[in-house]
Amino acid sequence: MLRIVAAAALLATTAAAQTPPLAAAQPDPAKSSDPVKSSDPAKLSDPVKAGLMQGSPVPADKQVRWDNGSMWAFPNTRWAFSNQQALVPTATIHRAGVPSALPRAEKPLDTVAFTTFEGKPMTWGQAFDTNYTDGIIVLHKGRVVYERYAGALRPEGRHIAMSVTKSFVGTLAELLIHEGKLDDSRTVASYVPELAQSGFGSATLRQLLDMRTAIAFNEDYAGGGLSDVNRMAFAVGMAPNPPGFSGPDGNFAFAASLGANGRHGGNFVYRTPNTMALQWVVERVGGAPLAMQISSRFWQPMGMEQDATLNIDRIGTAFGGGGMNVALRDMARFGEMIRLGGRWNGRQILPAAVAKAILTPGDAAAFAATKYPGLDGGSYRSQWWHRAGGQTMAVGVHGQGIYIDPKHDLVIARFASHPVASNRAINATTLPAYDAVAQHLTTSR
Repeated sequence: MLRIVAAAALLATTAAAQTPPLAAAQPDPAKSSDPVKSSDPAKLSDPVKAGLMQGSPVPADKQVRWDNGSMWAFPNTRWAFSNQQALVPTATIHRAGVPSALPRAEKPLDTVAFTTFEGKPMTWGQAFDTNYTDGIIVLHKGRVVYERYAGALRPEGRHIAMSVTKSFVGTLAELLIHEGKLDDSRTVASYVPELAQSGFGSATLRQLLDMRTAIAFNEDYAGGGLSDVNRMAFAVGMAPNPPGFSGPDGNFAFAASLGANGRHGGNFVYRTPNTMALQWVVERVGGAPLAMQISSRFWQPMGMEQDATLNIDRIGTAFGGGGMNVALRDMARFGEMIRLGGRWNGRQILPAAVAKAILTPGDAAAFAATKYPGLDGGSYRSQWWHRAGGQTMAVGVHGQGIYIDPKHDLVIARFASHPVASNRAINATTLPAYDAVAQHLTTSR
C-alpha cells in the first residue's frame, strides 16, 4: 500500500548516488513539473523508447546500474523493475512440467468508466497509463478477459512484485500452521532462538504475521542518510553500502539487530522487518530456503508458466520482504488458486482451510488508525490486506498487486512502475477502477 507497504521499493539510496540525465525519458516540463500530472507521462517515460540499456556497449547516459543507485531512480525504474536479474543476484523458483492452462474469453474493458476517489472521471484504458502500468491481467470466473503489457515488460518477462512477496511468505506460514509445524500462539524466539534478544523475541507468531509487533524501526522512505529504511536496503544488498558503513550484513542479521519499542499486540503498523523475521521462522521450520519452498509448494504443482526468482543478499538469503520477480500470468494463477479455495488445475494445492484463512479478514479495530484510502473498515492478516467488501489483496509499492474479489469471481494481477511509491496515492485510481470492472463483468453479457 503506501510507501511503507513494501520495503522492496528501496528507492532511498546513498546521497552520493548519481542518476543518469535521461532527458528523453522525462515528462515535458513545459506541461508539468510533476510526472504524475503530465499529459502523457507513461509514454514519455517509456524505457524502450528512451533507449535505456540499449546498445553495445550501452551509452553512459542510458545505463541503469546497481552500483550507483540509479536503478532505483525514476524513470530508470521503468526498466529496472522488469530486469532485476540483470542487476542483482537472484535465487531461482523452479517450475516443472507442462504449464497449466489459462482459458481466455477476452472482453473490451478499456471503455469501462469510473470516477476516482478525487472525483475525476476516467476509463479503464486511461487508468492503465495513469498508473504507469507495465502489465495487467484480469481473470473472471477463471478466464482471462483482459491482458495488456507496456514499457519493458512482455508476457515472457518477469517483474519485481515488491511487497506482494510478503503474501507468499504469509501463505507458507499459514500452511505450516495448518500442518501443525507452527503454533501461532508461540513466541518467535521459541522457533528462532537467535531472535530472543531482539525486539521480535517475545512477540507471538500471530503478532508477527499480522504486523502488530512493537519493534524499533521506522519505515519512512522519505528519510535520508542512515535512516532505518536505508540501513535495511544496505543489509539486504539492494543498494551499495556507503563508505565506512558497518551495519548488519544480510536479511536475518538486520532483523536480529532491531530492538523493542513498546508492547506487542497493539495496532497494526506496517514494518517490513516483520516479514524478514517471519521468513526466518518459515525457513527454519520448513527446512528449506524460501525459493525452494515456494517452488515445491506452488510453482511445480501448479504448473506455472515460467520460473520466478528472489533477490538475495550477499550471503544468498532471499529478500522475503519484497524481492520476488515473477511473470504476470503466474501471479494471476496464484490469486485464482486462492479464490478457488486452494484448488488449481484439478489439484488441491492448499488445504481449503488455509485458503479460507487467507481470505478471512483480520482485526478491523487494530487497522482503523491507518486510514488507508478505500480501505475504511478493512484489515490486515497473515501478510494480506482486506477491504470491507470482502476483497483480499497482496500489495506492493509503485503499483504491484494481486486483487481477489470472490463475490464477483474476479482476480486481477498488476505490475507497474509508478514514480510515486505510495499506494495511498495510487489507490485513488486503482480501487474504483477495480470496482467498476467487477460490476461491469458481473452485469454484462
